[in-house]
Amino acid sequence: MGSLDGRVAFITGVARGQGRSHAVRLASEGAAIIGVDICADIASNGYPMATRDELDETVALVEAAGSKMLGSVTDVRDFHAVKDAMDSGVEHFGRLDIVCANAGIAPTAFREIDILEELDMWNDVVDVNLSGSFHAAKAAIPHLIAGARGGSIIFTSSTAGLRGFGGMQGGGLGYAASKHGIVGLMRALANALAPYSIRVNTVHPTAVNTMMAVNPAMTAFLEAYPDGGPHLKNPMPVDLLEPEDISAAIAYLVSDAAKYVTGVTFPVDAGFCNKL
Repeated sequence: MGSLDGRVAFITGVARGQGRSHAVRLASEGAAIIGVDICADIASNGYPMATRDELDETVALVEAAGSKMLGSVTDVRDFHAVKDAMDSGVEHFGRLDIVCANAGIAPTAFREIDILEELDMWNDVVDVNLSGSFHAAKAAIPHLIAGARGGSIIFTSSTAGLRGFGGMQGGGLGYAASKHGIVGLMRALANALAPYSIRVNTVHPTAVNTMMAVNPAMTAFLEAYPDGGPHLKNPMPVDLLEPEDISAAIAYLVSDAAKYVTGVTFPVDAGFCNKL
């Protein structure tokens, strides 16, 4: 028996990277998965987004882990689309217990860009990271309350949601602002939902071995970052965590082992935030 047998999890950004890893890990613990991903590029983002084939591969991996998944192409910037996907999944599986608002982008530039490009980066990253997280939570809360079983909402923030770095351009600033904003969203909801035994937390990864961190645009940005070098190194001897390292923290936070853990900013960062 798994620690999440009979439960249902909604995960955004599920087609690859951390979202896929979370889906497979929670499925291996017995949870059924409702998963969404945009499966399309965003113009201001300097690396390709996931594809429909990758979403289908996540579904296959969840099934190989012994569970079921309902996956759909959904843009988290569109609340009504998120709600439709959520409602369809809950109707299909009969309940909702867990929300992982994981979808995120990190648009960067290592060259001078004009203000219109900066505004596009800012608007897109805030819309995906912060508004997308709000949309997932807002669509889920009625189902969690109606279930009267408690529940768990986890927002994926970042070390950039606890410390002040990101450069001076719209993309990096928008990323830092959105990840800090997620903490405020979490803290407010943790208080509002506590009477329903619905727990709300954030996880704060350091750099993770996914397309967001390992792409030419990000590499060039970090090389040009004025406070880079040792400033952005983890104290523990690891450059990149693996998605599964974050999934292990997610699996704990959504389990009964953490049934009284709420309102927590949970770093999985090899000591990064403690250093700064």
